[in-house]
Amino acid sequence: MAPAHPQFVLYNTLERRAEPVNPADPEAVTVYSCGPTVYDDAHIGNFRSFLAADVLRRWLESPLCTLTDDAGRAHAGPRQVTHVMNITDVGHMTDDSSADGGGEDKMELAARRLQESKKAGTAHATADIDPTDPKQIADFYTARFAADARALGLKVALQASDDPTLLPRATDAVPGMIAMIGKLIDRGHAYAVGETGAQTVYFDVQSFPDYGSLSGNTLERLKSGAGGRVESSHQAEKKHPADFLLWKTDPTHKMKWDSPWGSGYPGWHIECTAMSLERLAEPIGRHDIDIHTGGEDNIFPHHECEHAQSCGLTGHSTFARHWMHARFLQVEGEKMSKSTGNFFTARDLFAKGHSPAAVRFELIKTHYRANANFTEQSLTDAAKRLERWRTALRACDDANGPGDRADDARAEFAAAMADDLNVAGAIAAVDRLRSRIASGEIEAGSDTAQTLRDFDAVLGVVELGGGSGPTEMEVAVFADGVEPDAAIDARLIERRDAKKAKDFAKADAIRDELAGMGLAILDRPGGKVEVRRS
Repeated sequence: MAPAHPQFVLYNTLERRAEPVNPADPEAVTVYSCGPTVYDDAHIGNFRSFLAADVLRRWLESPLCTLTDDAGRAHAGPRQVTHVMNITDVGHMTDDSSADGGGEDKMELAARRLQESKKAGTAHATADIDPTDPKQIADFYTARFAADARALGLKVALQASDDPTLLPRATDAVPGMIAMIGKLIDRGHAYAVGETGAQTVYFDVQSFPDYGSLSGNTLERLKSGAGGRVESSHQAEKKHPADFLLWKTDPTHKMKWDSPWGSGYPGWHIECTAMSLERLAEPIGRHDIDIHTGGEDNIFPHHECEHAQSCGLTGHSTFARHWMHARFLQVEGEKMSKSTGNFFTARDLFAKGHSPAAVRFELIKTHYRANANFTEQSLTDAAKRLERWRTALRACDDANGPGDRADDARAEFAAAMADDLNVAGAIAAVDRLRSRIASGEIEAGSDTAQTLRDFDAVLGVVELGGGSGPTEMEVAVFADGVEPDAAIDARLIERRDAKKAKDFAKADAIRDELAGMGLAILDRPGGKVEVRRS
């Protein structure tokens, strides 16, 4: 019988301490992650947060992970995990540090940037999209994000190919948001201001005494505008300076919907409440989710507001049983910035020849609650380390007999991961096992291989592949000297999906677009598409 493994403990931002993960049902855990705003390609700082959530999800699914129920009974894995990550394609404003969501909608910013790109013939200039249409822009960047995410092994993106509801889009959830805002008004947690048909709706923070509990803010501090978090231009119509936007009537906005308050758009925060509750809680008769993840920049105002409105909506004091936040990523010891030249998207690194496996390894190796430093040299080192791990796995696969199950290594790996996702400790356990296999200290065989695969099912790096980007993991096969290009792969994924939906006009248009770039495509058996010079 396999030894029992320690209870999984995870830092809970709301309680400011590490606590046992205690889901409502230890056999079926729900996880919600704040995903990308699809107005540009996701950068590696974004992916650090997304990959931290992916490692969490993989660990929860592992046979090595033990959880307890409300009665304190232990439940060993494996278990079902339903992980949902939203796609924000409306309502996220450029001044997202403000509870008002001030500034410009990021989708409109993207539209203007792409229009300028078309005129200048620079980045994305050849993309077959109307730069004045936010939906087309969202579709374009959503496809690119999905391709990058699948390349990096995010299981939620891999599964969303078959179940798109796992990557819900804000624009599809607006009717639910409108209904929720109405309920918040009815329950005294929100109010509308302005003339009928042209109203703005705010959440009343004074109606929720626990507002500030997640971030550590107080209403008195927020009233004074501490930290520059309160948008002064909207204060006259509010009951309290910290009241935050639920609905904005604006007939000039490019993306707008009819509502009881006028034609407009939702605030950013209400989006995640709608998508998390509608997809994870309501279908199983619950008012809460088990774990909510995001980057530390989401804590305030986004998650603070989301927590308040969700509890106000359900009438319960709990919305997420556990809040997990990943810290920021530095690059070459400095804050990532386009002006300093150290700003990278995932596909920037793929284009330089770095494998998705090495990029993933580099982004997960540092504890999620520590600031990580990303360097290109470390990517090269990661690739070498991963090849040593692959060599060990091949040796186990090639050996005769079961070999050694290495229960001591399994216990070491499990203890590290159970301790607040100590990935560095888990990596050290893999390194030690690899060394013992290489030295002959333990007998390699099928059971040893299974132990390595159980470890990699959590880390997601050894069998991810060693190629140079999403193209290896997805549709395109490049030939005739054509350089691998993740953007082309993303377009071929769109073409594949269009053909499945019998939208042959769109599929043909993508083929014509590639032909205009001097490329010919040939469909291969198994869903791959060969890309050659025409």
